[in-house]
Amino acid sequence: MVRTCLLFLSLTIFSCTNYGQLKVITDLPGSLKENSGMVSLQDSTVWIIEDRGNKDVLYKVDFKGNILKSLTMKNGDNDDWEDLAKDHLGNVYIADIGNNNNSRKNLKIYKIPNPEIEPGDKIDAEKIELRYPNQQEFPPKKSKRFFDAEAIFHHGNKVFIVTKNRSNPFTGKAYIYSVPDVKGEYDATLVAEINLCSDWKTCQITGIDISPSGKKIIALTYGKLFIFTDFTWDNFTNGKVEQIDLGIRTQLESICFMDEDTILLSDERSSGTGNNLYSLDLSKVMPN
Repeated sequence: MVRTCLLFLSLTIFSCTNYGQLKVITDLPGSLKENSGMVSLQDSTVWIIEDRGNKDVLYKVDFKGNILKSLTMKNGDNDDWEDLAKDHLGNVYIADIGNNNNSRKNLKIYKIPNPEIEPGDKIDAEKIELRYPNQQEFPPKKSKRFFDAEAIFHHGNKVFIVTKNRSNPFTGKAYIYSVPDVKGEYDATLVAEINLCSDWKTCQITGIDISPSGKKIIALTYGKLFIFTDFTWDNFTNGKVEQIDLGIRTQLESICFMDEDTILLSDERSSGTGNNLYSLDLSKVMPN
């Protein structure tokens, strides 16, 4: 009887949790509580990575929260994996660009072939090594710490990087860079500078993705979306920007498009909440 009451209580608490505008698809495995990047290559599944301190592994997870496959990278370490992106050929890009203290000099993006067709449990990667040409100190003063990054997407023959502002006092400023999508060592090209908002709790960019048509780009923060439309390349900030409050304040780290109007999101487990996979129908939340 006691066990039944406890089960009922836990279900009641879960059902009453407020996830704002997000629909919960499933809770993610406890072993992926520090999930930091996500990409969708097939219906009803996602590939997920974790950030610093975790394994050099990509995990394929279904919409019931089951890990279907794990791929260990043969020739790359997880210094701080923070995001995933894909190109139209199915190649996947792993952003090893987490840089909380703005002190790293070994930033890189790993490019791997389509993990869906990898027959084994290990995968090879090419390295796209990069530096930010406008960073001169490692680390810079706290007021100039603009060089952490947790967000990438692919377009054309480039990978775009959007930084996460860790300045103190917080300014809201973020840089957008691009690098070629082939292995090599590069000075990243500074594309633009943006300032979306000034509240550090909901304005640090933690993920980004581009829609299948290439007509929408969505940046994620801890509780908000910023949707870019009507832009021209390479500077996608020169168009229209709309802000959507998700009504949730968990540690949202990952975002990807499943189709033109559906996005998937996930958050880390923090303070007893999160570690869920969510969906959002953009057609219901975007202004007309």
